[in-house]
Amino acid sequence: MTVYNVGVNRLTIAAIQEIIHSSQKIALSAVAEEKIIKCRAYLDDKMSRTEEPIYGINTGFGYLQNVKVEADKLTQLQHNLLLSHACGTGNEVPKPIVKLMLLLKIQSLSYGHSAIALTTVRRLIDFYNHDILPVVYTQGSLGASGDLAPLAHLALPLIGEGDVWYKDKQISTAKLYEQLGWQSLTLQSKEGLALINGTQFMSAYGVHCLLKAQNLLAWADAIASTAIDAFDCRIDPFLNLSHIIRPHKGQLQTAENIKSWLEGSELIVQKGKQTQDPYSFRCVPQVHGASKDSVTYIQSVFETEINSVTDNPNVFPDEDLIISAGNFHGQPLALTLDFMCLALAEIGSISERRTFQLISGTRGLPPFLVKNAGLNSGLMITQYTAASIASENKQLCTPASVDSIVSSNGQEDHVSMGANAATKCLRVVENVERILAIELITATQALELRRPLKSSPKIEKLMQDFRVVVGFNDADRLLATDIKAALQFIQN
Repeated sequence: MTVYNVGVNRLTIAAIQEIIHSSQKIALSAVAEEKIIKCRAYLDDKMSRTEEPIYGINTGFGYLQNVKVEADKLTQLQHNLLLSHACGTGNEVPKPIVKLMLLLKIQSLSYGHSAIALTTVRRLIDFYNHDILPVVYTQGSLGASGDLAPLAHLALPLIGEGDVWYKDKQISTAKLYEQLGWQSLTLQSKEGLALINGTQFMSAYGVHCLLKAQNLLAWADAIASTAIDAFDCRIDPFLNLSHIIRPHKGQLQTAENIKSWLEGSELIVQKGKQTQDPYSFRCVPQVHGASKDSVTYIQSVFETEINSVTDNPNVFPDEDLIISAGNFHGQPLALTLDFMCLALAEIGSISERRTFQLISGTRGLPPFLVKNAGLNSGLMITQYTAASIASENKQLCTPASVDSIVSSNGQEDHVSMGANAATKCLRVVENVERILAIELITATQALELRRPLKSSPKIEKLMQDFRVVVGFNDADRLLATDIKAALQFIQN
């Protein structure tokens, strides 16, 4: 089994995809271990030689920054920090995202600017490699002092507290340690703060959404191509001449994708077509392309973030400096998570319009794509469902990042709300999956009503694979089952 060595290469979305796809274990590289050990040794030496207050190391936190803590209480300070900040509530964070949180926290700690102990990072790696996933909650982070509450829950099992998922069962950490013969850790100065300061909750959600978005954007082109042929559209809007005079990268790529999907279709070369097609078909390159370009930018922000140190204070052994700054502030992520909501909601919005057009009873297709319309309602209500979800996405696109609320008695007076942006972004992504699943049902139904004419070999193969899970709709049946099957087809 291959192992991903943290600290050797820059972590990318593609690398994370490979780590997940190949179920790779992770390990610290020798370089990362050296940096971690060096930074911890520097702080221990520094603390043995000074009594001056250093934020979060021998002081209280937030508004309590000026409260000095005695040297013999520093371990208790870090222990208390995790307990007091584990204030999460709401739904549990999905387990794949918790696992990403572990990976990204390990990555951030590997740079040797957090003064974390090597034993602590190794225990986090043990959690990751053994699929020991702490129970973390979706609500509680302001996305400014980092993701304090979610990361506190992520770190609780290190000190023997909290609950975890292990072998598909939720158990207490105490019980887990008893089973495995492990001992809880005693955190040293600064360690608790290094663990709970950071943007790994927001980052993990963003990475998860980006991975899904890449799949969705590819599917959006494939499904749109099927709908374009089913609606008897023209090929003209996808010819490259129009796109090279407005050469946005995503637009060019999408037009080429659509042409590729339609190549060899009997339908697309038919004579006697309408002069122009509705925007939801004709403007697919412009709309899908803009979303693709947006996601490319968003990915660049997240790849910078996941290769960064985001706790506070930052420790610089070579410069003999401990700097209290604000790398934990989630503003870059909050803005781009809101942006991702917009970019992906538009994919769902235009998809719902194509579904609406396909069931409208025009261009030689029967109303609601069913024989004996009236006796049968056909796919009428699938469009209602898609419209409802598209409308929900518009509501979710209200930006979280323009909001702020004062916390810590005024010390933390501007917050990013990136955590709220993160959780709603996942809801938008999942909604778009459902809207596309409905369009796939609709487009394949319409295409079969064009028989004996055939679409392109690529689309016919897609149809053939899809028909294994969702059959042609001859008469009214339970459509929720079809939507569920179509959704799983897209996801897998």
